[in-house]
Amino acid sequence: MTVESGCVFCAIVKGDASAEVIYEDEGTLAFMDINPATRGHTLVIPKRHFRDVYDIEEEAALAAMRTAIKVARAIKIALNILQANEPDGFQSVFHFHIVPRWKDDGLIRPWQPKRGDEEEIREVARLIREQLS
Repeated sequence: MTVESGCVFCAIVKGDASAEVIYEDEGTLAFMDINPATRGHTLVIPKRHFRDVYDIEEEAALAAMRTAIKVARAIKIALNILQANEPDGFQSVFHFHIVPRWKDDGLIRPWQPKRGDEEEIREVARLIREQLS
């Protein structure tokens, strides 16, 4: 497993940082975002470190997409599958996490990250895990 020192997502994969995990397989991890834009905001990542879509290996991207589809079907609500790249594309954690974006395209960030309610995050994670099992 390739991990990046200082990457919070890599720390979660290694078990050095906590997360409300809802799904895990050999190559991917899905967990609740602690700064949710919406109820049920879930992150799906490869377990190996890739900075962004430009860096990720094809097999890791395919594995992440398979997991994203599985999680999306469990959530089964209106959703966006967003993959951010670089600060101008709102990437804040440089680990691969697809809407085309261009600098100065007029699109504004759709939410301001703020700490979510931990009980609600746990409850939504429980509901999604039930759908995945």
